[in-house]
Amino acid sequence: MEKRSGWTAFWMILPTILVISVVAFFPLFKTFYDSFYSFGLRPGIERRFVGLQNYFRLFEDTRFIMALKNTVFFTVISVSLETVLGVLIAIVVHQRFALRGVVRAAMLVPWAIPTAISSQMWRWMFHDQFGIMSRLWEKLGIIEPGTPILGTPGLAMWAIIFVDVWKTTPFMALLILAGLQVIPEDIYEAARIDGANTIQRFFRITLPLITPTIGVALIFRTLDALRVFDVVYIMTRGAVNTETLAVYNRHVLMDRAFTGAWFGYGSAISVFIFVLISIFAILYIKSLRLKLD
Repeated sequence: MEKRSGWTAFWMILPTILVISVVAFFPLFKTFYDSFYSFGLRPGIERRFVGLQNYFRLFEDTRFIMALKNTVFFTVISVSLETVLGVLIAIVVHQRFALRGVVRAAMLVPWAIPTAISSQMWRWMFHDQFGIMSRLWEKLGIIEPGTPILGTPGLAMWAIIFVDVWKTTPFMALLILAGLQVIPEDIYEAARIDGANTIQRFFRITLPLITPTIGVALIFRTLDALRVFDVVYIMTRGAVNTETLAVYNRHVLMDRAFTGAWFGYGSAISVFIFVLISIFAILYIKSLRLKLD
């Protein structure tokens, strides 16, 4: 009976395995395979095996190095801000107050808006002539009047980070709120009886108990931030030193691949992004396991 149940389970999940193999594993294998060749999408370009040459070219490409630095900078700053703000918002909406359900629902609105729409909306708001955010930054003394925020190196990246934090912080808050809701109230009551104040209860009870939840949220957000494309491409097209790895890879695969033998190089960039994301995921998971043990 156990063997029969095992085979029954296998045949039931087999269609899912086949679908995942077709839509996920095959493209991944094809990308790895293409990264060892030099070829393009234009007819007449000879396909040549070059081994690891495409990977060696990555670290000789100054534009790739700059895109890597921008990606890491964007990831570290945005994920850090989203995590801190997510914890604070989750703690606030976890408290009992009037219209708490309405506030929780409204909190998710930025995250629910498609990124393409919200990015275009913020692009208009950062417009140097009629953008409301440009006027606000002028009033606050952050920029000089008439300064094109999305056309100024440094400011453009911070504007993109601002938009990403606005959109994705509700996602972090939602995950952390789920972790807060499973903490028994008895623990807090016992801490109050023992004389622990609010700060002590947070650092001695709340933070240690939601650490696994924060770790999971960090994994999701870091993996997403390392392959950021849409918000950067829509707001600046990767100009003024805002180009990330995904945006540069789009340029290589969609533009250069039709004019020269660049498709294999673009595949190598895709593999590099995959490996970079995998490294971060493994480090997060191992760190989380150590804390749990």
